[in-house]
Amino acid sequence: MFMKELTIYTDGACSYNPGPGGWGAVLLYKGIEKRISGYVPETTNNRMELQAVLSALNLLKERCRVHIYTDSAYIYNAFTSDWVSNWQRNNWRNSNKKAVLNKDLWQKLIAYNNYHEIVWHKVKGHADDKYNNICDELARGEVLKNTTPY
Repeated sequence: MFMKELTIYTDGACSYNPGPGGWGAVLLYKGIEKRISGYVPETTNNRMELQAVLSALNLLKERCRVHIYTDSAYIYNAFTSDWVSNWQRNNWRNSNKKAVLNKDLWQKLIAYNNYHEIVWHKVKGHADDKYNNICDELARGEVLKNTTPY
């Protein structure tokens, strides 16, 4: 069966942690670039990283092969080191026997990961990756436009 193949870059940002946060994503398909972003008034950086991926995947209308580029070691390792399977097997407890944070978002992301054919890629944040930098600008821009300076 033929599957559409696309690339997604994502990033999240948080002013203070917790605090106001933003997320950004760039979807690339056959030379077309779509930028999306959003804001949450009280959140954490990790939630924004997860939300960026979820929001991008939510736009897909059919099962696809997706290359996801993230600078979040949290997300990348959760799938490439199979932390998510361990969390599920251990009743959503991590290796320190503490409750896994952001379980609600992880469950949604696991469902997408099981549906789509996702290849996870780790990029260095705030470096020379064009699309990672665009995502960072989108995420930080959401925080700036939605918060007032003191």
